[in-house]
Amino acid sequence: MTAKPEQKYPLIPEVFAALEVTKRGCDELLVEADWVQKLARSQATKTPLRIKLGLDPTAPDIHLGHTVVLNKLRQLQDLGHTVIFLIGDFTSMIGDPSGRNATRPPLTPEEITINADTYYRQASMVLDPSKTEVRYNSEWSDPLGARGMIQLAAKHTVARMLERDDFTKRYRTGIPISIHEFLYPLMQGYDSVALKSDLELGGTDQKFNLLVGRELQREYGQEPQCILTMPLLVGLDGVEKMSKSKGNYIGISEPAGDMFGKLMSISDDLMWDYFTLLSFRPMSEIDLMKQEVAAGRNPRDCKVLLAQEIVARFHSQTAAQKALEDFNHRAKGGVPDDVPEVSLAGAPMGVAHFLKAAGLVSSSSEANRNIEQNGVKIDGVTISDKQLKIEAGTYLIQVGKRRFAKVTLS
Repeated sequence: MTAKPEQKYPLIPEVFAALEVTKRGCDELLVEADWVQKLARSQATKTPLRIKLGLDPTAPDIHLGHTVVLNKLRQLQDLGHTVIFLIGDFTSMIGDPSGRNATRPPLTPEEITINADTYYRQASMVLDPSKTEVRYNSEWSDPLGARGMIQLAAKHTVARMLERDDFTKRYRTGIPISIHEFLYPLMQGYDSVALKSDLELGGTDQKFNLLVGRELQREYGQEPQCILTMPLLVGLDGVEKMSKSKGNYIGISEPAGDMFGKLMSISDDLMWDYFTLLSFRPMSEIDLMKQEVAAGRNPRDCKVLLAQEIVARFHSQTAAQKALEDFNHRAKGGVPDDVPEVSLAGAPMGVAHFLKAAGLVSSSSEANRNIEQNGVKIDGVTISDKQLKIEAGTYLIQVGKRRFAKVTLS
């Protein structure tokens, strides 16, 4: 039988409550006994713990999948702990190899600056900016220099690096691994040393990097951080992780109506994962809703509550109510009251280009895909001909269930 770790502090109700908040929806907490000790010490000494999330600004937009870890940060922030929002401006120049089968192209300093600004502005829609410590890892990574980098590299072995799944697969199949990619987990781990973090968060695909931080802290004589991995949010298709490239995402800066409609489109089963990972409602309330649905309550009622909560968080309560009203109106075959009006020139115009120019799709391929799926209506008539030419005139266009525009083409 494994001996229980020595308990230096009494395990009081507040500690167990904080542990429950920490573990809600998480994939793994390592090491739980260490985290309990940290929580107990914090409670006893009234000293906040330092909780770190590092994000490389590889793209400018954040979707709901990114907010899974941000929500957890906010929950821990509300318990009184110090949240460190770390922008990986240095590590972005290396490129995180996690989950990749090829070397990630590095970003330029200009791209990093633009993306970092957008990232934090959007993240502040979840975090409390007044209680968030914003840091850039170039603060301590740049001063390391060549000598410091060599000394850091000496604290980890190639064998340990090759234990990582993506490196192992690439090595075995002969796909090149650049030496600089080995530096990424080392530099991420060194961030934990520089910040003296007590807990680091990340997706399940970040577990290796997070463990390197724990090991490096021990090498530098620090108390090792605990690590908390969160599941990767499944996208609207119910299969793949939420991703902009897969088109199954909900952006946090999307219009309220689009966000509401997308949330209403998820499956009833997936809804409960979204409640756990995205909602701030108590788990006891969510469990009660599950019981009510099992007993016959319409799951749509619960999905409305989820959609309204998320839309209100990123827009407003008024916007959430308006989105619900518009959704119900469209569900009855109606047209929203606030259909945007667009003027275009260039008749006759191919239908795919027409839909793109009107801002109803992001690309001609998306337009054609919607046409193939019978998702495009012009003046209430479903369009099936991808070669259709639109003549001059004014039309009411609908793409999918939520996108409408009154388009005048001349």
